[in-house]
Amino acid sequence: MEYILNFLKQTGFYLVGSDPRQLIMIVIAFILMYLAIKKQFEPLLLLPISFGMLLTNLPGAEMFHEIFFAGGHVNWDILHGAEMTQELADHMAAVGVAQSVYSQIPVGQSVSAGLIDILYLGVKLGIYPCLIFMGVGAMTDFGPLIANPKSLLLGAAAQLGIFLTFIAASTLLGFLPNEAASIGIIGGADGPTAIYVTSRLAPDLLGPIAVAAYSYMALVPVIQPPIMKALTTKEEREITMKQLRPVRKVEKIIFPIVVTVFVSFLVPSAAPLIGCLMFGNLLKESGVTERLSKTAQNEMMNIVTIFLGISVGATATANTFLSLRTLGIMAMGIVAFGCGSAGGVLLAKFMNLFLKEKINPLIGSAGVSAVPMAARVSNTVGQKAKPGNFLLMHAMGPNVAGVIGSAIAAGVLMALFG
Repeated sequence: MEYILNFLKQTGFYLVGSDPRQLIMIVIAFILMYLAIKKQFEPLLLLPISFGMLLTNLPGAEMFHEIFFAGGHVNWDILHGAEMTQELADHMAAVGVAQSVYSQIPVGQSVSAGLIDILYLGVKLGIYPCLIFMGVGAMTDFGPLIANPKSLLLGAAAQLGIFLTFIAASTLLGFLPNEAASIGIIGGADGPTAIYVTSRLAPDLLGPIAVAAYSYMALVPVIQPPIMKALTTKEEREITMKQLRPVRKVEKIIFPIVVTVFVSFLVPSAAPLIGCLMFGNLLKESGVTERLSKTAQNEMMNIVTIFLGISVGATATANTFLSLRTLGIMAMGIVAFGCGSAGGVLLAKFMNLFLKEKINPLIGSAGVSAVPMAARVSNTVGQKAKPGNFLLMHAMGPNVAGVIGSAIAAGVLMALFG
């Protein structure tokens, strides 16, 4: 009977009584799975994230332990199985680690690392986001940006949402500067960048920020059109742009090298993201590494996406996700995204005051780096205003410029608050 009772006390049905909030998180995970499968909202990442959220909130599964990464760094001694000491517990309390986190391991006891603890090291050490950027670079054609360099300005203007949201989150909602910076980066509409910045500046907010970033990326076709129409006239939406000039192969080869050097000199902290992005693109454009380019685009990208999604989802524990701070993050995320979309449109309108060949302002909203979805939305809204007006290639310029812009913005924020 003693053994039977001991077994029953180790079941999830018994353990869930110690923290019923886990059931709420499991329900949220199911909702996200529904959105990924039924509604196809960024399914390639939202499905792994939601399943990671499910795994981390299963009572007694012990797949992920916040204690191993408390205080913003990897606690290697505990991760390797060292016992929790009173001195270590006092230190964690002194640096602001919540008691609910370090009390996971009572003094004198140790906990073995779970599966997701090991996978999460790829997030914490900045490996997964950089590898995803390499795959994105291998799939990206920077030709539209090279053919129309003015679109680089539109991509930069779309980062306005990042910095406006940073100011709002720090002044109005009382978030610390490093936390506000992590929230603001949602405005770049670039999931890997948001994860990369948050894992360094505010790792305790990684779960809510990642869910917000990818949710809003999936809602681009819903969020952007009303903003675009509100800021433009019908005549502006009907502007037809000339066909872009052909871009020579040598230009496409030189571009990633020049951008890597220039950006790394300007913002060294952005070098890992920009370097991987441009290296992936160089693999594609060089024409001599087809096998490596295809591997970066397919096998590597798919494997890393699975590991990244599950690891990030595992950080969405009840302690961090079910709070007013999470609601504030979700609210600020939509503000960041909206301001970023508006920034590109407004700059295009301003540029038209001085340009002989007018820019259709709709392509400015593509500066948020949700590639290629934002460019498709610009094209769709343009065709509704004037059938036969194809803006897709023109919108791809600001779109890929937004990827570069969000990485630079991330480097600036990490340099300021890292």
